[in-house]
Amino acid sequence: MSPNHQQCGAPECDEGLCGDCKEHHSISKSTRDHDTVPIDDYQNLPTEVLQVAQSCRKHNQKYQIFCKKHDCPCCKKCVVEEHNECKDIVDIDDVLHNVKSSNAFNEIELTLSSMVEYIERVKKDREEHLLSIKDQKEQIETKILQAREAINNHLDFLQQTLIEALNLTIDKENKNIQQFLKSVEKNEKTIKEYQSNLIKIKQHASELQTFLTLKHMEHDIAKKEEFIQSINKSGSLSGHHFSLNIDTTLKKLASNVKMFGEVVKETTPNDVPFVKKNDKQAQLMIRVPAKSIDNLALTLVQSINTYSRDVRGCTILPDGRMVFTCYSQGCVTVVNQNGTKDFTIKQGNAFDVLYLADNVITVTFGYYSSDIHLVDINLKTTKKILNVGSRNDGIAVVDKNLIYCGRAEGLKKISLRDDSVSTIIYSKLSDWSYVTTFNDTIIYTDPDKDTVTCASVRGQVKWNFNGENILKYPLGISVDNDGNVYVIGRDSCNVVVISPDGQRHRQILSTRDGLTNPSVVHYDSLTNKLLVASFKKKGIIV
Repeated sequence: MSPNHQQCGAPECDEGLCGDCKEHHSISKSTRDHDTVPIDDYQNLPTEVLQVAQSCRKHNQKYQIFCKKHDCPCCKKCVVEEHNECKDIVDIDDVLHNVKSSNAFNEIELTLSSMVEYIERVKKDREEHLLSIKDQKEQIETKILQAREAINNHLDFLQQTLIEALNLTIDKENKNIQQFLKSVEKNEKTIKEYQSNLIKIKQHASELQTFLTLKHMEHDIAKKEEFIQSINKSGSLSGHHFSLNIDTTLKKLASNVKMFGEVVKETTPNDVPFVKKNDKQAQLMIRVPAKSIDNLALTLVQSINTYSRDVRGCTILPDGRMVFTCYSQGCVTVVNQNGTKDFTIKQGNAFDVLYLADNVITVTFGYYSSDIHLVDINLKTTKKILNVGSRNDGIAVVDKNLIYCGRAEGLKKISLRDDSVSTIIYSKLSDWSYVTTFNDTIIYTDPDKDTVTCASVRGQVKWNFNGENILKYPLGISVDNDGNVYVIGRDSCNVVVISPDGQRHRQILSTRDGLTNPSVVHYDSLTNKLLVASFKKKGIIV
């Protein structure tokens, strides 16, 4: 080689070339078909690429054939010695052609990208869970202190013992999650290195280097993918709910009390699905744009008689019939599509109503009861009574759980699977609060505060809308297929629509549209109709 500095690299020869050598290399019969790259780019290739042999180590000859049966490159001697009977062999140049744009290259790119995104979601999930555990810890400590206030100094030692047990349990759980996150981050680092290397390979490596490196990387990436796939199966993403069981003997203030309580950990399976980007490409081909609140246009379809006074809840059944509650008359009224009355079911002081499935509706009772009724509208009888232990106003459903406004108890949830009750939002809600759901979010009103709040199903607040002057004393609430939120303003006598992110709003109905004493609203996703009911016998569909 000339004493001149190296100016470029010949990947296929695994050599650095100066200017003179480069010229000779380009005209030599044996090397004129070789690609050259600037030496800085060549040296920028990952170490794994530079270490990959570009010729047969066994025979020290150039690769010329690729055996599909054994998935390996071969020199001429390899073919004679080991692949003479293999039928599926091709010229290696045919395999190398456009390898950087091949399905295999794209597959690895997408897999790496999917794994990185998945790990980010897993980290976010665990970090949110850590915050949730912290909140639960604080809530349990509060309950411990509240219980402690009711007993004498004899229980000081037991109180400290329980707090220590709580801290031990929480610390252990936090430690487990932190260890899991370290493992995830370690794998994330390796995956990102592969991802970075792949970008450099795509930019700077020869086709042969790319092909051989892919073969080298596939095994390691498969292991990382196995790790990703194992995350859900291992139970590492299970959610843990911590609560407190107060010992019943404490209520008797007996002198022989041995326990202050018990910290209970309930494990709830939590699946963060891992979906490769290439697995979901078909679903991303068409995206239907969401309707902006500025584009919403309402047309009066029908004015109806609700046959009820003091209407607090409404819904539309799959067959088009409408259901209204009458709080003061203690009944639920079903109205036909043509506006005629179908029938009435006596249901105490019925507050809100929600259609579940299979001709079953749920009915809440506001101030007058701690029960929620499941009513069969075909049989016109109460199918099941759920005692939730608190007064209940507005109600919604998400993933086999009823979400309801529990007044002083906050925003609550009862499982339709096992009737277990838990709290989503601990803050006290006003009387006459309403709630609706959209995907994995919960949106609820708080009339006394003139606010509409959007939170995750775990209780993390996403946005808070203050009605200011446009929305006063918000009551009924509903959401359309695009996530736009419709809210009744009782004192402002209007219907306001709020954008899915809570940043924009617009009044869409008011007294100028004939609206009087509005109370509740329901959006029917099947017909794209909005049902607005007033306290006194009047309703409209737009």
